[in-house]
Amino acid sequence: MNWFELITLHSPPLIVAVPLLTAFLTPLVSKINEIVRNLFVLIMLCITGLLVLILGYDVLTNGIRTYVFGGGAPLPSGMNIPVRIMFEIDSMTIFMVIITIILAIICILYSWSFMKDQDGLDKYYTIILLLVTSIFGMELTGDLFNFFVFLEISCITSCALIAFYVHKKESLDAAFKYIVISSIGALFILFAIGLLYAQYNALNMATIANAIQFTFFDKIVLVLLVTGLAMKSGLAPMHMWLPDAYSSSPASVTFILVGATLAGLYGGLRVIFTIYGNQLLNTGFTFYPGLLIGIIITTLGVLSIFIGVFMALKRSDFKKMIAYTAVAEIGYMFLAIGSYLIGLALSVPDNPQMLVAGTYALKGGLFHILNDALDIGLLFLVAGAVYYATKQTSLNSLGGLARNMKYTTIFFLIGLLAVSGMPPMNGFASKLLIYQSTYQISPILSIIAIICSIMLLAVFVKVFQSIFLGPEIPSLKNVKEVPKSMLAAMALVACIIIFIGLFPNIIIDNLVTPAAEALQNTTSYISTIVGGA
Repeated sequence: MNWFELITLHSPPLIVAVPLLTAFLTPLVSKINEIVRNLFVLIMLCITGLLVLILGYDVLTNGIRTYVFGGGAPLPSGMNIPVRIMFEIDSMTIFMVIITIILAIICILYSWSFMKDQDGLDKYYTIILLLVTSIFGMELTGDLFNFFVFLEISCITSCALIAFYVHKKESLDAAFKYIVISSIGALFILFAIGLLYAQYNALNMATIANAIQFTFFDKIVLVLLVTGLAMKSGLAPMHMWLPDAYSSSPASVTFILVGATLAGLYGGLRVIFTIYGNQLLNTGFTFYPGLLIGIIITTLGVLSIFIGVFMALKRSDFKKMIAYTAVAEIGYMFLAIGSYLIGLALSVPDNPQMLVAGTYALKGGLFHILNDALDIGLLFLVAGAVYYATKQTSLNSLGGLARNMKYTTIFFLIGLLAVSGMPPMNGFASKLLIYQSTYQISPILSIIAIICSIMLLAVFVKVFQSIFLGPEIPSLKNVKEVPKSMLAAMALVACIIIFIGLFPNIIIDNLVTPAAEALQNTTSYISTIVGGA
């Protein structure tokens, strides 16, 4: 076995181990020099990114990969390791891991200058890396309790980062609200895992999916898991933590928090499609649980869109406005996922187009996960740049910044068009898929989605006029463009947005479609894991 094959074989644990090791080494490296520390963290994440690419190529080429910890032959001393944990990596996992590493690298690059004047940066980078580690763990693991452990690490580290500005009351309030909601959601998830373990004596997702009988307790578990993970995802009406947490955090923290939120959504997809897929993913027009779950998810998705858009209309704080927009964008993802379940239920031999429409809705929803992370993330980075240059976030205190912040203005315009679903940006491609597919299922859903996107465009055009093109505020006459590392981070996101917008089929064919097929093909996932266990 050559070195490349060896790295490929052990890439799943290395993707978690490298940022974890970096987290504990960062305080020591900080003793040398701040520049050395910053480069060290970025280089280690780039190495992690290379491991992600290696693993991704292997999985997309050869199929599902597993990696087993423990539970094997006795050690030389004769001691047995009874704990057996599995990482299970399919195309959906790779899709999410790629998003996470992109967000992590850009977060660190942006932090170099944005956080430069803050105290305790060795701890800051350590906690960022621990958060990234926990997100990777949530996405790679195939065991429910292991998922819960990584989820708890994610909640604790996220809370610490949200409260970074300890001298600001709103940051502490946001962190408290976040940890309370996260703790309640985590309790739901832990109780559900306990019920599953009591029934099936297993924690592995594929093993449970193979054995699940959809009993009364299994239905309770489904509700508990989906509710707990919906809290983590910021789905309305459980979104109350998200606007405060996103708007009160440093912009770099908000950028990676988007990844943590999407990891919660990923957990929900695993529950619905992988664990309960054989019970929920059936065709035929009967009022079965899959149809009911689809209707509930679609309804909550539409509710999230409405709440996000209308609350954004009322806000005068730049970051809070973007935070409510993030709620709306999460709604689009759930709208698409719910539409897929409804389309699957309505698909009968005389009406096969519903299954086709549902499949396109699922692809649109998954594609929008990537696009939302980039689009909302870019807007938060721009908001951070504006705050860095002016120390203001209120629209009433800003104006005429385009005169002195030309690059930041361009990046905001790109983010504005992308979030609003305007061509040729990436948001147009994913939202068009959602519009077309939901129209086949219910024209009303499609009309609502389009109207809300138009309203988002109107909101951000107003913001663009007010902040960047409006009359120059005398106190901001000497405002300068932000440092190059911040511009580089925003430019990197903007380039990815434009590339995806111009060539969406590259992403759809190579990442989105395999991810959607992995979720839909529950039988293949179960047989690969259980058959090889």
